[in-house]
Amino acid sequence: MENIASFLPLILLFVVFYFLLIRPQQKQQKKRQEMLKSLEKGDRVVTIGGLHGVIKEIDEEVISLRVAEGLSLKLSRAAVERVLDDESEQ
Repeated sequence: MENIASFLPLILLFVVFYFLLIRPQQKQQKKRQEMLKSLEKGDRVVTIGGLHGVIKEIDEEVISLRVAEGLSLKLSRAAVERVLDDESEQ
């Protein structure tokens, strides 16, 4: 019984870390993966580097992003930070 009591604070600490750090991070990663999977041609996006543009072409791993008239960049799909909607642009 004393062995269990000596490990109880350690177990409690792990449970607290799980619910405060690990679980929210896993939810955030899952949400990001869903966002990356749902990217479509014509979406207005912001990259991790801060570039704003419209998806011109999209592949499994590579997207072509139109950042200005006549200027397109090829980026990794993972470089997209967020998708802009009409409300967030204003």
